[in-house]
Amino acid sequence: MPTDLVTRFRPLLDRIAADAREREATRRLPLDEARELAALGLGAVRVPQEFGGSGASLRQLFELLVELGAAESNLVQAFRVHFRFTEDRWEERDTDRGRRWLSRIGAGAVVGNATSERSGNVRGRTTTTLTEAGGRLVLDGTKYYSTGSLYADWISVAVVGDDGNRITALVPRDAPGLQLLDDYTGFGQRMSGSGTTILTGVPVDPEDVIPQRQRHAGTTSIVQLVHLATLAGIARRAVDEAADFVRRRRRSYGHGSADLPAEDPLVQQVLGRVDAIAHTSRQIVLAVADDLDTAKNARWALHDAASPDREEQVRELEQRAELSVLRAQSVVIDQVLHATTEIFEVGGASAVEENLRLDRHWRNARVLSSHNPAIYRERQIGEHLLTGVLPVSIPSVGVAPSLLEAAQ
Repeated sequence: MPTDLVTRFRPLLDRIAADAREREATRRLPLDEARELAALGLGAVRVPQEFGGSGASLRQLFELLVELGAAESNLVQAFRVHFRFTEDRWEERDTDRGRRWLSRIGAGAVVGNATSERSGNVRGRTTTTLTEAGGRLVLDGTKYYSTGSLYADWISVAVVGDDGNRITALVPRDAPGLQLLDDYTGFGQRMSGSGTTILTGVPVDPEDVIPQRQRHAGTTSIVQLVHLATLAGIARRAVDEAADFVRRRRRSYGHGSADLPAEDPLVQQVLGRVDAIAHTSRQIVLAVADDLDTAKNARWALHDAASPDREEQVRELEQRAELSVLRAQSVVIDQVLHATTEIFEVGGASAVEENLRLDRHWRNARVLSSHNPAIYRERQIGEHLLTGVLPVSIPSVGVAPSLLEAAQ
């Protein structure tokens, strides 16, 4: 097991946090900071030590991600798909493909994402194609929300084969015919590198084409939990910056409850409440990470001791982990959005000054919270409670099926 990862990364995290306001003001992508994180081993935290990684647990990874979220939330989101890809390879680390990719990641490679399409089908069909031309495989199409690709060494491109099954094709970031644009227009998480990817005859090595495999608890759940870790980090930074603002504040109100804002019990109450939200959000994320660790380690143990009874026990652990993520999503999102709004109660109009950029915390939290909206997750939990039907995660978005059928 690795030593304390947060201690190893702390000096770099502090430097990244120190420039957060400047990056927000100028929309400077933290490309250099991402390279430093990768060089320090961020992308290889979960990679077993035999392949050059830290061999950390999911709990240790998410503890680090909360801290990185507090320093720069855009960077956690930029690495999000990388962690999902790494987890897939962790689950197949006894295969040649798993070992090959884990070794690449252990050596510092970062994987980005080109999955979503504006014109894709919500059922998972893609307009991006992987075809054979001139004796080689090539990719053609356009992707959007390509989060993290501007920071990556490899781009994972989602396509659908002739048999209707999803495929991941990986290409080097500098592959001919590959164009990455920083044209993301969201009002938060603006430096997450979530723009457009254009693929024009991009060559693909057949060895780097990965058919979709059966996924157990952890893969989709980890994608969601990364968002929650980022939200917990945002809450922590928002609270700390609000408290620092209050300590330095000398302006007050004639109807205030104390001479200085820092001595005002109402201001203290606001800070106490939002601090509790930040602390509890972190604890929720780590508790869910523990559930995922338990489920994923139990699934791996079946390699050596499989039986129908043990298979059923593992499925129950996986179901518990999936539900834990959905429940946490509802609570953490609601509370962090409340906290990043509530911080403005401590300073009146002075708290909205541009130089403070406290608004970035709410904007970033709101954008992250809009991924796979929680209203659908809450409905699934309610359905499960009433009928026993387990939530089904369908990680795809696109044009409604009825509209596509009408157009045919």
